[in-house]
Amino acid sequence: SLLCGRMFSEEAEKIEKYVEGLPDMIHGSVVASKPKTMQEAIKIETELMDKKVRTYAERETASKRKLENTSRITRNQQQQQQHSNKRQNTGRVYTAASGHYRRECPKMKNNNNHGTQGGRNNAPARVYAVCRTGIDPDANIVT
Repeated sequence: SLLCGRMFSEEAEKIEKYVEGLPDMIHGSVVASKPKTMQEAIKIETELMDKKVRTYAERETASKRKLENTSRITRNQQQQQQHSNKRQNTGRVYTAASGHYRRECPKMKNNNNHGTQGGRNNAPARVYAVCRTGIDPDANIVT
């Protein structure tokens, strides 16, 4: 009987010391479950820790999905804005000869030009033609 009491007190001390060393997040739950053996204390602790880890991992995964989804939406919006900006800033250039103005270009006289910005056919813009006349073969300058 004395041996049984001593073994019980030693087991209780081991359980108490074991539970004291547990993290705060599960300490109270293990104490509240009042484990009678060391194996029971370890089993309760393992189950609680596994549950905490799973919950944490699920939250992290949900957070990452939310972040990835948000960044994907933002990236798509930026790409759409870039594409729409490119479409808005396009125009046609017709060349004639050096010194000619855009408003004098016969192709620009058409009022149904969809490629011109708002049909402003008299915008002052110079047009230069690139041709082979007057080329100095020894020149190393490209303009």
